[in-house]
Amino acid sequence: MSSTVLVLIDGLRPDAISPTTTPNIIRLQACGASTLCATSVMPSITLPVHTSIFHSVPPGRHGITTNTWAPMARPLPGLVDVAKAGGLRSAFFHNWEPLRDLNRPETLSFAYFRDNCYNDPDGDQVIAEESLRFLHSDHPHFSFVYLGTVDVYGHNHGWMSPQYMEQVTRVDATVGTLMASIPSDHTIVLTSDHGGHDRSHGADIPEDMTVPWVASGPGIRQGHAMPAPVSLLDTAPTIARVLGLKPHPHWEGRCLDEIFI
Repeated sequence: MSSTVLVLIDGLRPDAISPTTTPNIIRLQACGASTLCATSVMPSITLPVHTSIFHSVPPGRHGITTNTWAPMARPLPGLVDVAKAGGLRSAFFHNWEPLRDLNRPETLSFAYFRDNCYNDPDGDQVIAEESLRFLHSDHPHFSFVYLGTVDVYGHNHGWMSPQYMEQVTRVDATVGTLMASIPSDHTIVLTSDHGGHDRSHGADIPEDMTVPWVASGPGIRQGHAMPAPVSLLDTAPTIARVLGLKPHPHWEGRCLDEIFI
């Protein structure tokens, strides 16, 4: 079992990743297994996608299709719920408040929210630093670190605009901060929820639906380009394996077994 940190950069398009704009993400790819062709879910909107990431079912199953949360008609446990049932401790760090509903009450050991993604270009750095403080003091088994500013720049200035690309580089430096301080015996999974086009997202087009997916840590192949199709639904089953947990039988994603040595 390897303690795991899931880093999610909201709105990061894979074609924004390059040695000049994102040297730290490139370095993480070299240290692990990755694809720049993972697939999101429809609608490719933040809360529906995050609910799918953590519960490994599409929005048609969990019923959340907008950024307004609603109780599931047919509830099923998500990754944090499964971790709690397995005796593991989880922590959330985020700067978009609706993500508080990704797990059932009394399943988190710690949660940190700060409303800083809309007005502070360095807001993600604050979230990352808080996550590192808690990681080193309390040693959670699973940490979710959500970085929301790239999506804001996409909406305000347009995906792939100069301002968007500048913010991608700023957040890549935050990824570097995390990589430098997360212990080497931890697994890091980095992905996004969706891409974007013009100043929006949510459509069933490659610009919105294609995301990066990277994993690095003990027992994971280094420099491995993942050939098989990857869905964001595969995230929870794969992290469950890293944490030594059995995926819930109703999850629809698959464990990405090919990334492991």
